[in-house]
Amino acid sequence: MNREVKTCQNCKKEFTIEPDDFSFYEKMRVPPPTWCPDCRLMRKMVWRNERTLYRRTCDLCSKSIISIYPSGVDFPVYCQECWWSDRWNPEMFGRSYDFNKSFFSQFSEFLLKRVPAMALFNTTAVNADYCNYMAGAKNCYLLMGGRESEDILYSNRIYMSKDGMDLYTNTKTEACYESVQCENSYGLKFCQYCDGCSDSSFLYNCKGCQNCFGSVNLRNKQHYFLNQPCTKEQYQEKIAKIDLGNRTQIEEWKTKFSDLKKNSLHKYAEILKSVNCTGDNLKNSKNCHDCFDFSGDGYENSRFSHYIGLGLKDSYDIYGLSRGELLYESLSLGFESTENSRYVCSQFIKGSSDIFYSYNCTSSQNLFGCYGLRGKQYCVLNKQYTREEYEKLVPQVIQHMKDMPYVDQQGRTYGYGEFFPLDLSPFAYNETIAEEYFSLTKEGAVSRGYRWKEPEGKNYQITKKSSDLPDGIKDIDDSIMKETIGCAHEGKCKEQCTIAFKIIPQELQFYRRMNLSLPTLCPNCRHYERLRQRNPLKLWHRKCQCGGIKSENGVYTNTAQHGHGISHCQGEFETPYAPERKEIVYCESCYQAEVV
Repeated sequence: MNREVKTCQNCKKEFTIEPDDFSFYEKMRVPPPTWCPDCRLMRKMVWRNERTLYRRTCDLCSKSIISIYPSGVDFPVYCQECWWSDRWNPEMFGRSYDFNKSFFSQFSEFLLKRVPAMALFNTTAVNADYCNYMAGAKNCYLLMGGRESEDILYSNRIYMSKDGMDLYTNTKTEACYESVQCENSYGLKFCQYCDGCSDSSFLYNCKGCQNCFGSVNLRNKQHYFLNQPCTKEQYQEKIAKIDLGNRTQIEEWKTKFSDLKKNSLHKYAEILKSVNCTGDNLKNSKNCHDCFDFSGDGYENSRFSHYIGLGLKDSYDIYGLSRGELLYESLSLGFESTENSRYVCSQFIKGSSDIFYSYNCTSSQNLFGCYGLRGKQYCVLNKQYTREEYEKLVPQVIQHMKDMPYVDQQGRTYGYGEFFPLDLSPFAYNETIAEEYFSLTKEGAVSRGYRWKEPEGKNYQITKKSSDLPDGIKDIDDSIMKETIGCAHEGKCKEQCTIAFKIIPQELQFYRRMNLSLPTLCPNCRHYERLRQRNPLKLWHRKCQCGGIKSENGVYTNTAQHGHGISHCQGEFETPYAPERKEIVYCESCYQAEVV
């Protein structure tokens, strides 16, 4: 088919469907989307609450639990033990399909509002009650997203890592602090996009480096200070004058590091060992476009997908997955290392195949519109059918979804091929990750048909202002753990500030051992600071800024001869760096000529 320009029924902006896209939709037997890629991503994100936690009771055993659902929601919420137990049966909620009501109305009425919800998505946890979207967390606190990690605090998207705090997207790291998008590293502080580095601080995009400080774009270096080589003795002398246990010094070095990055080269995108791909933070991929945050290997022929852990093939519009193929418009799939295949518009499915419009089902096959089933097959709306009955009923349901789509209060229609409606999500917009990546005001969210939750009243009293904290960690005694510390933002930011926070014993031990000053911001505000260190989930078409001898803004002078000589590079690319940003962005060949 030819490329086609459509108008998004949500934001009313135009978007393009390419011939390869049509081929995928035909393969999956779904109609082309009516929402643009950004709006499709937001629509899925509205169903994922990662970090907004509540204390409540389990509606089956009555014990006090931590949950992503507050008290008072219109469905039962069970703790992990009760949800996985045989004390209830999800099949008891099964209903015959009613062709007089829209599919989504039935799913909401019979399942979403009746089937018990799992309090947290946190499996095989040991001393990790405050973790979510985790598998295999041990001795962790407020760790959201990832697997097989130990002694990690206040972090997000952490894999096979140990002994770290305030991290974002780290894999196989140990003893790291305030590091973003780092892997295979040890002893990093305030580092970004580093691989195979150790015992270093304030590094950006460095590989295989040891004992380096305040440097960018280094490869296999030792004893570098502000991008300049030193002898071991010179380096140790410089480092001895720096005390990261002092908050004033940390803030000074953050400013110097920010300036250093702005005046240094940036590769157009973090894409490694990949062929014919566009996006950012991609590895070992082939024919993947508009994709972000792929780790591991085995990625092929996919588009509009984000945050994939172990592999993805022949899939579109996926957010949060371990491994799978032939998936479409689905969310949070198999956060353990299980295979997933042939899903359409489903959520929280693990180790299953041929799943359509289903929610939180495990080890199942051939389900349509089901919730909470385990080890089942040939079910519609949680009701069991024979294979013959199922194969006869499902095409009728699909046609009914096309003939009688769900219509929300904004007039948006949801037929077959569209993800779950926004207004059926159990979460308010500002409880979900949509607020982190597509921030809206309360008025903006409500006007678009999203719910908004006002902050709950706080019953604590701030006993110490952050401005009254001593600068040095050596001046902090154990009594700090009894204090309720006021966040420096005082709730005046747009970062879901908790206004106050406490220092827990495991945290204080980490600061002392790593010689780090106490933070002045609450965990939520610190999380948003890390998010700002990453590029957006969006691409712009740009040209290389290499002017031949210097960068086109004259700030950076090339150190090597490039293939295009002294003339301006004519390379073009898709990049997450918006045109108005100040960073110097080079194409692959110009960047490699300078850095490698």
